[in-house]
Amino acid sequence: MRIEQRMSGALVVMGVSGCGKSQLGAALAARLGWPLIEGDSFHAEANLERMRQGIPLTDADRAGWLTRLAMELGDHPGGAVLTCSALKGSYRDRLRAAVPALRFAWLDLDPASAQARVGQRPTHFFPAGLVATQFEALEPPHGEPGVLRLDALLPPAELAELVLGWMARAEPCTLVTGS
Repeated sequence: MRIEQRMSGALVVMGVSGCGKSQLGAALAARLGWPLIEGDSFHAEANLERMRQGIPLTDADRAGWLTRLAMELGDHPGGAVLTCSALKGSYRDRLRAAVPALRFAWLDLDPASAQARVGQRPTHFFPAGLVATQFEALEPPHGEPGVLRLDALLPPAELAELVLGWMARAEPCTLVTGS
């Protein structure tokens, strides 16, 4: 039996826009055999429109979205991978309330790289002009339980291997950087 098949629980792939959440989340869900919950798919249309117009979301705007994501995680007791910015500690705590042993793979990215990546996807609802607001809202999860900090500039395949290895070992918060 592969290690991935023995794992249980749930995982949030988190970070600012452009860090690679969707790509890593899809790879991990496939490897773990868990459903992928793409957080952006659960935004209310009004929130998507605000972002398209370059208006950052507030805590109040995100409240219903986080409730839906927490419910989705709770609906998958066998495990799931959620992609979600989870920018603030209070957001992560709301998700943890639904799945107490929830783990977070934090794709840490510098503002210039995030800006460049978001700028390369002009048809996405999240415009490059909002990247700075993500960093303003970000409360890094330093010292929080069940968090793996990753260098988002590492190759996606390497990131997936690092996360799977960490999950198998159930290690505490770690910083993983390039070689």
